Amino acid sequence: MGNQMDKLSHLSYAEVPTVDPNGVDTEEGPRIGVSYIFSNDDDELEDGCAVDGTAKDPNQEEKQYDQRDEVECAVYNRDECIYEKSFKSANLEVYSPENLLNKCKAGDLVEFVATGQYPHWAVYVGDFQVVHLHRAEVKNSFLTDASQGRRCRVVNDLYRFKALGPDMVVQNAMEQVGLKDRELSWRNSECFAAWCRFGKREFKMGGEIRIGKQPYRLKIFMPEKHSHVLEFQSLEDMVMEKRRNDHLGRTAVLQELAAHFNSVEEIKSEPDAD
Repeated sequence: MGNQMDKLSHLSYAEVPTVDPNGVDTEEGPRIGVSYIFSNDDDELEDGCAVDGTAKDPNQEEKQYDQRDEVECAVYNRDECIYEKSFKSANLEVYSPENLLNKCKAGDLVEFVATGQYPHWAVYVGDFQVVHLHRAEVKNSFLTDASQGRRCRVVNDLYRFKALGPDMVVQNAMEQVGLKDRELSWRNSECFAAWCRFGKREFKMGGEIRIGKQPYRLKIFMPEKHSHVLEFQSLEDMVMEKRRNDHLGRTAVLQELAAHFNSVEEIKSEPDAD
């Protein structure tokens, strides 16, 4: 199949053609986002590594998780909203792993969050345990161990697909324990956990053909009721971009978008060359 890239780094918004920040399509129509078809998920970095894979500075103080830095967004499949994370639509409160155990039921989706890290998802299977995709292997761990010191919450309602019964969700998760490397069908922990709960093939690698129109729209909510939209050919690609934004945090994402819009305005304002 020719030379393939081992890993596709996300391009900055200055390099990615996008939709108008107000959500209004231009005459040229919507622009597509990046395809992550050859990309690995940075959720699986080794402990002590920065996002680019280099060693973290041991003298750098760990930032406290700040809920105000959540990136609020919604995802649409054509005209249907299939995911929404906002303070208006969902309870985004986080807890310590010990406190969350009192709130979990078998079949629940659990999200572990920390500032500057990709979110890590797991399926609660009962008896204080979760099943999760971690470092290219599906593992059965105690929730407190899987948290690795991160805060956590139940996120059953972020995706709006109809959930399978709790017993089936747990069965889906437990039957995958021990799969690793090339046996895996999911690119990251979120896709794995969501597949267990909803059973949709779109969460699997290659679950959709990337041809034709881009049916998925990722809408990032911005200040003053503005929004920014990217379109994707697959749910898998959209999840990867959403997770990248979750890792960066709201402040950094808005700064990145502002820099992109400013560069676009500068190009538009330049006089045409003779």
